[in-house]
Amino acid sequence: MSIVLYWHPMSSATPIAYALAELGIPHERVKIDIRAGEQHTPQFRALNPNGKVPTLTVNGAPLFEALAIHLWLGHTYGVARGLWPQPGTPQALQALSWSTWAYVSYCALLPRLEVSDGSEPATPDTERAQVLDSLSTLLAVLDGHLQAAPWMLGQDYSLVDLVVSAVIGYSAHLGAPVAAHPRVQAWLERVQARPAMQIDA
Repeated sequence: MSIVLYWHPMSSATPIAYALAELGIPHERVKIDIRAGEQHTPQFRALNPNGKVPTLTVNGAPLFEALAIHLWLGHTYGVARGLWPQPGTPQALQALSWSTWAYVSYCALLPRLEVSDGSEPATPDTERAQVLDSLSTLLAVLDGHLQAAPWMLGQDYSLVDLVVSAVIGYSAHLGAPVAAHPRVQAWLERVQARPAMQIDA
């Protein structure tokens, strides 16, 4: 199977690069210079009409949206490698639930934390405080989940840990109160210490 990752360093494509490394999947990487606007070329938009990274091609067929790529990698490669639960199991339902929770419920709040580049007004302090409070509520849910076991699906690391940690780690960079939730902070540090997370991505 021929897999190509279209990416940019230190972008939302980085967790996909980590997942490919974790799974040990041979692939080609094509850098899309998003600062130079290469994501808006007709050639790239033919692969991803949103003009964003990450984008994956599988035998030439495009796949976009980070969550969709993660789920495809989990189902296609992760099961055989013991990094994604077997279909039809309770753990498989949890994998879908927590991955979606991270990219939908939690991630939806993050644009309101991003710092203005000066061209637009920054998020007002009162609104930012409300967003931080909402994030803290969600982090408490995750902290409670991690009370039962060290990893998202139990006693063993899985790609679900990578998927969820990608969003949580980025939110910490934006100022989300991750460190105020000790189990989440400790879990995040364990995920980020894995060898696959040390590649140049």
